[in-house]
Amino acid sequence: MRQLVRRRAAALLAVLVTTTATAAVGVATAGPSQAAAGCQVGYRVTAQWAGGFTAAVTIRNLGDSLTGWRLGWTFPAGQSVTQAWGFTTSSTGASVVAANVDWNATIGTGASVEAGFNGTWNGVTNPSPATFTLNGVTCTGSSGSPTPTAAPTSPPPTGTATVAADGTGTYRTVQEAVDAVPANNTTRRVVTIKPGTYRQVVRVPSNKPHITFRGLGTSPANTVIVFNNSANSSGTSGSASMFVDGSDFVAENLTIANDFDEGSVTSGQQAVALHLNADRAVLRNVRLLGDQDTFLVNDRTRAYVVDSYVEGTTDFIFGGGTIVFHACTIHEKRSSGGTVTAASTDAAKTYGFLFYRSTITGTGNNNTTLGRPWRQGAQVLYRESTLSGTVRNAQPWTNMGDATWQNARFSEYRNTGPGATVNGNRPQLSDAQAATYTPQRYLAGTDGWNPL
Repeated sequence: MRQLVRRRAAALLAVLVTTTATAAVGVATAGPSQAAAGCQVGYRVTAQWAGGFTAAVTIRNLGDSLTGWRLGWTFPAGQSVTQAWGFTTSSTGASVVAANVDWNATIGTGASVEAGFNGTWNGVTNPSPATFTLNGVTCTGSSGSPTPTAAPTSPPPTGTATVAADGTGTYRTVQEAVDAVPANNTTRRVVTIKPGTYRQVVRVPSNKPHITFRGLGTSPANTVIVFNNSANSSGTSGSASMFVDGSDFVAENLTIANDFDEGSVTSGQQAVALHLNADRAVLRNVRLLGDQDTFLVNDRTRAYVVDSYVEGTTDFIFGGGTIVFHACTIHEKRSSGGTVTAASTDAAKTYGFLFYRSTITGTGNNNTTLGRPWRQGAQVLYRESTLSGTVRNAQPWTNMGDATWQNARFSEYRNTGPGATVNGNRPQLSDAQAATYTPQRYLAGTDGWNPL
């Protein structure tokens, strides 16, 4: 793989806000940092369980560019926010104000951002808020769906930590907890991790399947596994902060990052956050942070990533595995743009990368490509997703060496947003073809696996 100069991964902010669910009248707003001329909000419930739910909110700015935003809405009686990521929240009764965090502070004209939260509900109905405001201006075209688009999940985790750096858990490091799992175990082993920063390289070997890493913080930002290896010392595939080879791996509510400082070297190095080479892996409410080559999806991988956030600069999702990103935010952090994917799908393998009902964001405008083929025949599909103005409109695919995008299996289907123009450089699936390229088809394999 090519060598490029890196930057330190930006830290994100998310906070816990617990509110009392009481009926209120009107929509709470806050003083705008800049006036909005209009907006469109997409609201959907992605999971629910007894007494709680997870929702995703997509905000599209239809007016002037905003630097600093505040989204307001009022819940029906019996609903409230308990945990947020992608924004901070404050509430008065059922009226909520959601404000930007530093990494998504700006929304350009036509651009979108996505955030999410966990909440409580009364267990009888789970309706959508009827009205949203952006910086005090009522949004047009607000929409919502009370029906979950993902399978029901458990409430956010609580309890005594298995791992705690301060000594209050069973182990002080994540690796110690992995080492304690018996080889070839056949039962689920849940490693709960107390909030904190764990600067270490973590390896889950192939003979230790069925392991879950679960952060106990109020958001993924509270529990961080991070290291700063780079390709200069370990090669690209060996530079990861976390290596997962054990099948049936699950990660929930935590961050995996590589904070190698690309500005400290004269020639670039890749620096991987997560090297995933595990069958039937699930990442839920996880952040993956890096620069070039953040997330290596290796050949053995089948993985389902849901309600999560991935950021980087160049080829930051790459490899030959099969993966579905569902209701995720994929963020190009470099203002000069970059390439999101570098798939190396084997030509004999039908499915590679699927971005399903996800959001592509970035700090630049019209300068980010959706992918380039690391191997000829690579397969990538963006389906029913929101593509912000960061996506290069006329030509969103590019070549890598002798591998050309025209001979790769690159396509789109029913995407929306300012970066979703249809033209001769943007192959689109037909409705008939799309029936074969669903999340379930990507992940089923020969054993019928369906984590949705």
